[in-house]
Amino acid sequence: MNDDRKTHLDRRAIALLLLCAALWGLGQVATKVALTEIAPLTQAALRSAGAALLLVGWMRWRGQDVRPSADTRRGGLLAGLLFAGEFACIFVGLQYTSASRMVVFLYLAPFVVAIGMPLIAHSERLNRWQALGLAGAFAGVVWAFAHGFARPAAGDRQWLGDALGIAAAALWGGTTLVVRGSALGRARAEVALLYQLAVSALALAIGAVATGEPWPAHLTGASLWPLAFQTVVISFASYLVWFWLVRHYPATRISVFTLLTPPAGLVAGVLLLGEPLTLRIVIALVAVCVGSAVVNRPPRRGAPAAARQ
Repeated sequence: MNDDRKTHLDRRAIALLLLCAALWGLGQVATKVALTEIAPLTQAALRSAGAALLLVGWMRWRGQDVRPSADTRRGGLLAGLLFAGEFACIFVGLQYTSASRMVVFLYLAPFVVAIGMPLIAHSERLNRWQALGLAGAFAGVVWAFAHGFARPAAGDRQWLGDALGIAAAALWGGTTLVVRGSALGRARAEVALLYQLAVSALALAIGAVATGEPWPAHLTGASLWPLAFQTVVISFASYLVWFWLVRHYPATRISVFTLLTPPAGLVAGVLLLGEPLTLRIVIALVAVCVGSAVVNRPPRRGAPAAARQ
């Protein structure tokens, strides 16, 4: 374990996590807008490739070696493939199921992390109250998007889209576990991110070619600006911050903040796409915030060591 690893979230970490959740909510809107001109896997590949180039430039500017070390190659390759698989499942799955259903299944990822982390770091086992807080936060997300289950079936293959959403959640949680459980957990945040961006760019590009996705016939600002936002702000800046947080703070504590992304995405849709804002989303936001506060509540002074886990 690194000497600078924290055992709880401080104000800086919470502020960064809230910012990431807000940006990722905007990213959903940007992806939806850009899909009108750029096919899903192609868009994801371009985003990862562009962000990888930016990251290489950032690392060189800071005098960091961009060549992967031997001890991080295995974990880096696996994390990159999981990262690519997550986005492939999301974009392909959206062809068969609704976005509201997809987001419910996708945000099972914190449960994957919570279940898997004790196998990597016993100190990150959730206690009973923290587990209840995580369950409450997820219940808020389900409440916010429950209307998706009331909609008419998206088609005979909706089950496939739902299954891909669950697979994406498992891959997302698996990526976090790989970063923490491998040599990447001791590497710089830039290294972990570069592996995922570079490997996913190649894997997604191969997937786009293999599935016969057409290259965009024409591109306008309607898709280029959202793609630029995804590339620079989401895939480069926010992911760099995320992996720095994974390296320095308890993964089970920070993962619960990703549950803020679906409500943030819906709010972004209200402001940018004119979608309705209902009491349902307000209740969901309260539930998620309360659940996050319970999960991240510091242990009581004088509590035994077991209660701090």
